[in-house]
Amino acid sequence: MVVLGTKVYVAGDARDRTLDGLRGIVQDRFGELDVSFDVGLRDDEFPTVTVDGPDATVARNLLREEFGELVTTHEAGETYVGTLEQWDDDGFVLDVGFGQTVRVPADGLNLGQGSPAQIRRRFGLVQHMPLWFVAGDDPRLADETVDRLYDWSRGNGRVNANSVTRSEARATVNRAGHAQDIVTVERIGLLEQSIVCNPDTDAPGLLSDIGQYMPSELLAVVP
Repeated sequence: MVVLGTKVYVAGDARDRTLDGLRGIVQDRFGELDVSFDVGLRDDEFPTVTVDGPDATVARNLLREEFGELVTTHEAGETYVGTLEQWDDDGFVLDVGFGQTVRVPADGLNLGQGSPAQIRRRFGLVQHMPLWFVAGDDPRLADETVDRLYDWSRGNGRVNANSVTRSEARATVNRAGHAQDIVTVERIGLLEQSIVCNPDTDAPGLLSDIGQYMPSELLAVVP
């Protein structure tokens, strides 16, 4: 069983749709692999995928590559995934499952000047977004995460959202009449998406227009 590094924190029909979407993603990733699988959801809101069959090892590795895997222990110097639970002047707090959290101190964010709250807004880090970190006495964000966020700030504008699936985000953009104003919707987690704007689209303006249709936290990333 693999505990995925992305949360399902919505309820009711939205939860069912999210888990159905996860099944579809997993089925697509497994392709022609000789495996069977079952999707579950733990009490801490992290989904699980149980895999059986001759190609189970390969399948589990595909899941780890796609979503990251939560584990019970963290070795210093190794990289793990958690989800952004909260933030304050001292840094970010990541939910790493199993009733545990990891605090990444402000000086371990490595994302330039400003308070953790200012950094969060500048880079569009919506709550529950998966982030990779390097474990140790003073945890820090992993280089791959820092590089990805800086790439966002140098490219096209973006609107990042939580509490919405990728297909729902696309549908909302279309409903608001902005299908021609975006390049794509990138999946960050199961319920965290990054809407990539066209070069001539104003990200804050797009956020304002789609906000009425999307009951999410929305943050604009402006290059």
